[in-house]
Amino acid sequence: MVQKAKILLVDDRPENLLALEAILSALDQTLVRASSGEEALKALLTDDFAVILLDVQMPGMDGFETAAHIKRRERTRDIPIIFLTAINHGPHHTFRGYAAGAVDYISKPFDPWVLRAKVSVFVELYMKNCKLREQAALLRLQLEGGGEAGHGKESAGLLAELSARLAAVEEQAEALSKQLDDDSADAAAVATAAHLERKLTGLRRALDALEPGAAPTLPGQS
Repeated sequence: MVQKAKILLVDDRPENLLALEAILSALDQTLVRASSGEEALKALLTDDFAVILLDVQMPGMDGFETAAHIKRRERTRDIPIIFLTAINHGPHHTFRGYAAGAVDYISKPFDPWVLRAKVSVFVELYMKNCKLREQAALLRLQLEGGGEAGHGKESAGLLAELSARLAAVEEQAEALSKQLDDDSADAAAVATAAHLERKLTGLRRALDALEPGAAPTLPGQS
């Protein structure tokens, strides 16, 4: 049975959390509530999340401060953050969100279909990353186990196939980044592309670690 991804919903208003749950329930993933920045940081200490939906306007620790704490932690710094805000203060306010580490910035009221589509992209990326990491760990065990020559050839062949598939995705990501630069794309698209490149870099390091003679430790989530 495939394990579901966890999505962290952070908002100080219960009605907003309820609305987010209603919108994202169709994704059939695990939705985790947090009613404050402090509560969100506690949840991040023990669980891994595919994406965080973070309200900007909260009493006490606001969304920007919460995001700063998340980005300072080694365990959580690469989790994508989508900021949600009811107030649009203009480009400066939006830039502050991206500077705090957001991959997207959405003003309320937002289109439920658009929000669900954006979240589903990061969930899919997270699930693929987890699957590849599991395959990499299994390959590591097979390669370290020595065993028969035929078994070693089979493992090496699978490793080469995974590397080739990843190379194809890396080429697509590079082309996308160049296109965004040429078209002067909005900050959200550029930030999302940069996050994808960081993920691919982490996956490449994981595969490289499986090469004969490489260090046995696999990198964490990138």
